[in-house]
Amino acid sequence: MLRGTSLLPARKGRAAEAGGSSLPQGGGARLAAIDGLRLVAAVAVAAYHFLGTTTPHFWGGYDLRETVPALHEVSRYGWLGVEFFFLISGFVICMSCWGRTPAQFVVSRVSRLFPTYWCAVLLVVALVVTARVAHLEAATPIDPRTVLGNLTMAPGPMGLTLIDGVAWTLWVEARFYLLMALMLFIGLTYRRMIAFCGTWLTLALFARELHSKALDAVVLSQYAGLFVTGIALYLMHRFGQNIVLWLLAGFAWCYELTVLHDRVAAHTVKPAAGGALSWAACAALLTFFLVVLALAAFGPLARIRWRALVTAGALTYPFYLVHQSIGVPVAKGLLQVAPGLGLLPSVAAGLGFALLLSYALYRLVDRPAGRALRRHLTRGMYPADRPADAGTPPRRSSNGGAEATPRPVPSGV
Repeated sequence: MLRGTSLLPARKGRAAEAGGSSLPQGGGARLAAIDGLRLVAAVAVAAYHFLGTTTPHFWGGYDLRETVPALHEVSRYGWLGVEFFFLISGFVICMSCWGRTPAQFVVSRVSRLFPTYWCAVLLVVALVVTARVAHLEAATPIDPRTVLGNLTMAPGPMGLTLIDGVAWTLWVEARFYLLMALMLFIGLTYRRMIAFCGTWLTLALFARELHSKALDAVVLSQYAGLFVTGIALYLMHRFGQNIVLWLLAGFAWCYELTVLHDRVAAHTVKPAAGGALSWAACAALLTFFLVVLALAAFGPLARIRWRALVTAGALTYPFYLVHQSIGVPVAKGLLQVAPGLGLLPSVAAGLGFALLLSYALYRLVDRPAGRALRRHLTRGMYPADRPADAGTPPRRSSNGGAEATPRPVPSGV
């Protein structure tokens, strides 16, 4: 899942890169439309979890196919919001990387992702404990080992149950960040990014052909086309459109729509529960998302400056984290204590509570804790000399003078 970043377009440049140095970051206006698209993706995922689920008896005695048939059928495609997140992430993270050192990139990602995530996990733990004390149903398993593993944001690789169900997408994002950090160590340039994207797609093909789980864990063959297409759009935004970038985006998109079949098949259920989804409809919807993102990156939507969209983008990450793990239990709790309220009002209340909680997390956790963590991480990446102990005389040089304490060289610079 994508966490927002400062969407400030870099100064336009050309592909000439004498000596392989990356171009400097420039000023510009924030791409507010992309903030809005992130919220659209989050709403799509929320619609899937609330109204598109095919889990039997998810809402007790309510059958979504009979209670809200039209909403249910449309919401069944809401999981494509995750694919849209990854597509946007390719664009935004490439923008965030450009002109930064590896240390700066790591500080930026950690300070933006972890404070809100830690708070969301602890809120779910508190909700489960409260439910158990009140003798209410709580499906999420809670024990110290599971909680500790979830705080790393990578419980899946350790064989642990996800406390926050959407956290699996954060682990996908984290591996993409590692690939981008590697490129930062090498040095970001126009041609190197094109070579990186071409190599990534090739390795993704090898991973699928060889059925290699180890290689697939690194190259993310199911989502590589989304990230690469997003990167290609950013390169168009920064350097201008050309045939090389359009071919790169075209190959990546053909690849992605082909492997999308696996995700569509994973969401297929028995005919009695709704049956298969249409691959053609999924491919068309995802392509529509791509077109809108391109319009927001270097089309007419790039001129939008609505501050409300920037605020919406800031709420996307906390809303994404809590809408399922907290919003759904709130809605189910309302149905238990006030069954006469009905399904849709309970769903609306659950979503409304998740949105209010998202705003509180943004104001009380994301902004202050993120800034504080960023400040301390930066100091940790670039530590100052420690003062010599009062009782320890300075070392003497060979000429009899005091020898200065060597200053450590910051890593990643």
